Amino acid sequence: MIQAKHELQQALQGALAELAGAAGVPAPAAAFESPKQAEHGDLAITAAMPLARALKRSPREIAEGLVRALQATPAFQRWVQALEIAGPGFVNLRLSPAAKQAVVAEVLAAGAAYGCQPGSGRRVMVEFVSANPTGPLHVGHGRNAALGDSISRLLETQGDHVQREFYYNDAGVQINNLALSTQCRLKGLKPGDDGWPASAYNGEYIADIAADFAAKKTVHADDRGFTASGDPEDLDGMRQFAVAYLRREQDLDLRAFGVKFDHYFLESSLYTSGRVEDTVRRMVASGKTYEKDGALWLRTTDYADDKDRVMRKSTPVGADSTGLDGSVYTYFVPDVAYHLAKWERGFTQVINVQGTDHHGTMARVRAGLQALSETFNLGIPAGYPDYALYKMILVMKDGQEVKLSKRAGSYVTLRDLIEWTSRDAVRFFLVSRKSDAEFVFDIDLALKASDENPVFYVQYAHARICSVLAAYQGVRDFHAAELSLLTAPTEAALMLKLANYPGMLTRAAAELAPHDVAFYLRELAATFHSYYAAERFLVGDPALARARMALLAATAQVLKNALGVLGVSAPEAMAREAVAVVAEAAQ
Repeated sequence: MIQAKHELQQALQGALAELAGAAGVPAPAAAFESPKQAEHGDLAITAAMPLARALKRSPREIAEGLVRALQATPAFQRWVQALEIAGPGFVNLRLSPAAKQAVVAEVLAAGAAYGCQPGSGRRVMVEFVSANPTGPLHVGHGRNAALGDSISRLLETQGDHVQREFYYNDAGVQINNLALSTQCRLKGLKPGDDGWPASAYNGEYIADIAADFAAKKTVHADDRGFTASGDPEDLDGMRQFAVAYLRREQDLDLRAFGVKFDHYFLESSLYTSGRVEDTVRRMVASGKTYEKDGALWLRTTDYADDKDRVMRKSTPVGADSTGLDGSVYTYFVPDVAYHLAKWERGFTQVINVQGTDHHGTMARVRAGLQALSETFNLGIPAGYPDYALYKMILVMKDGQEVKLSKRAGSYVTLRDLIEWTSRDAVRFFLVSRKSDAEFVFDIDLALKASDENPVFYVQYAHARICSVLAAYQGVRDFHAAELSLLTAPTEAALMLKLANYPGMLTRAAAELAPHDVAFYLRELAATFHSYYAAERFLVGDPALARARMALLAATAQVLKNALGVLGVSAPEAMAREAVAVVAEAAQ
């Protein structure tokens, strides 16, 4: 059906160009949409409305002329069963059975590559998680990780070369507090004791770090390692050990979550390398800054911000002039330096996955980059970088909100969520809603083995198909199946849904919307389950059975491909159902 859609789109573009060209107006884009109701057809064309405005004629009249032009093309004669005009000027297409059946062979031929585009040559960076090593990853980091990794996988289906980057700070106030917290534990203090600092971290993980430091252990994370001295007065050593310890913990959690990074970037390196100071000097040279009240300001209002922003605060006596303790530069300044480094490293598209509380940062970072770009002719696009913002989640169990984790001290960790449910459930659930929408993670729902649980419902569809295919005793060369026998309405609906997969991927990647993949999977699973309920597969007619096995194999492949985009497995069997499915299918 990919070939059919391509030929139909070319024919539509030609017909629109002819209609528009005759009147000297631009032709609208040739595009097909999916009708909101299946009975209206398989595809819809809405181009008559914008073209009618340009030509100052009624949409209905334009639609009638468009239908006449399309009916004369070989592509529409070959692949379209009927063209109908509906409403004010919609054109609905009913595809021929051959057009729908072609998708089965296309899926089987492409396999795991079905839906993927050839290499684009684009280098894209997706920066996500980026948690400072001050404690375990919480459920918000989990949503960030699921979104970032799924967005990366989506972009890879479109032929992009994607680098996954983790940015974190290993210096500054928070890291100093981490070292002091570890030192207090090492000296026998615990939360609530006299002398326990108000700014200290209270989780039990601090006691674990202190114990391992005292034992002079060595820890290795993906990007660093350190051996403890065991000296309770070695505060710098504690700082380095605690950072390495918690980075290792983060790595273990992310590995269990199926997430791996290509590169780690330290915020401290922006200062030690002189990048922050150099970026500030260049912004001053741009003429977009000014001094006021002893502080340095950036004219971000020149770039649609609601007010100008402070870049460098008035420096208190004795402050660290490097800015490593956060006393000199406001937080968006190193962000500008970091994103300038991303551009200079050759990443012309950058996507940051961050919480919605970072919304205000977007305008400031972009303003700083534009001030630099205009002055030094860097060519940085106005919308650089892109952002995928997400809201925090609420965790519910037994009808009650879960707020605390003994290990973390004050929040539910990603590890808690995985241990309570499963990696697949967590990954699927955390991308199943639009990222900037509120989300409630229901532990009880994630454990249900029923169609109420979306990840179970989708995985069950794949397992059901695998069970039927395992029971099939006929010729297993599905590439040669007689697909013209697939004429049942439920088969047509399923094939049309398979054909929608590549276009869905392209739109989801463009909109950074992995929730579209989750929604598609639920729809595909529902379409399959309807087919499963309506038809028998292990039938007496060998040719029909083989054709239906081919359709099932294609459906399993698309389910597996789409689940893979979300980092979710496609099991071939599930508890309690494998034997029952085979017996039911054989009836």
